[in-house]
Amino acid sequence: MNQLARTNVLNLTTEEFIHPGNRACTGCGLSILYRIGLKALGRDCIFVVPPSCLTVMQGLFPVAATQMPILNCTFASTAAIASGVRAAVKRLGRETQVVAWAGDGGTADIGIQALSGALERCEDIIYICYDNEAYMNTGVQRSGTTPQGSLTTNTPFSGKSEQGKNVPAIVAAHNPAYLATCSASFPLDFHDKLLKAKQIKGLKYLHIQTPCPPGWGIEEHKTIAVGRMAVECGLFDLYEIDNGRMQLTGPSLKQLKQERLRPVNEYLQLQARYKALDVDQVAALQQQVDRKWAGYRQEFAIS
Repeated sequence: MNQLARTNVLNLTTEEFIHPGNRACTGCGLSILYRIGLKALGRDCIFVVPPSCLTVMQGLFPVAATQMPILNCTFASTAAIASGVRAAVKRLGRETQVVAWAGDGGTADIGIQALSGALERCEDIIYICYDNEAYMNTGVQRSGTTPQGSLTTNTPFSGKSEQGKNVPAIVAAHNPAYLATCSASFPLDFHDKLLKAKQIKGLKYLHIQTPCPPGWGIEEHKTIAVGRMAVECGLFDLYEIDNGRMQLTGPSLKQLKQERLRPVNEYLQLQARYKALDVDQVAALQQQVDRKWAGYRQEFAIS
């Protein structure tokens, strides 16, 4: 297994690839990811982007928020289009990185068939899913990854009744060349995993939890804090799967030695989308997290 780089803010490139004045919302977690991701990828890349918040952020022709070529496509075709672009790049004898960058709706729901096909073919692309846990661009409708109990504009007043899809687990079942989970609140962890993905042949999948202030009902200045809390309470885990081997990374790895993580309720109560949860539902969610981490400690031989 290749080791992750250990980037710090002092050795990040100072070159910026996003122009000032883009159309992202105040406090947007995606804008953090995009800025850091472009620094890791460098100029020699082509983006394939379906309808999403990123489409809005990049602007309408002839305006562009970034300095890299972006090919906009339909919701369902992201991975297929990226596969075709990669074939063209290979035919030209170039090593340009082809990066599909889609939201959770365009990945877990509408685009999952094309993604599954690209995984089966082991296409040599990087696929990034920024997961803000709903269709935020079109008005905060529930998606396949929207968590159970979360309120959206098309859920009952009691919140979503179903559990969200575990998309990384679905991708892992395809045996990808590389898989990693990341958080917008730990941008250097994302940066290092993207650097690693660039060096690997085959399909590399990165799944990133991305706090959305208007969709989650949080204050704009708390984007980073809320995302960090999701990791610290054990609801969202940072890990990678390289050559079929899973390994926790960053803060999640350190948390293996903690007897108890932060209470889940500290994370939930900061977000208006969870206001419909009652005490029993919160307790049940805490039990799920406790069981998951007990399993991790057993799997990784930490008592």
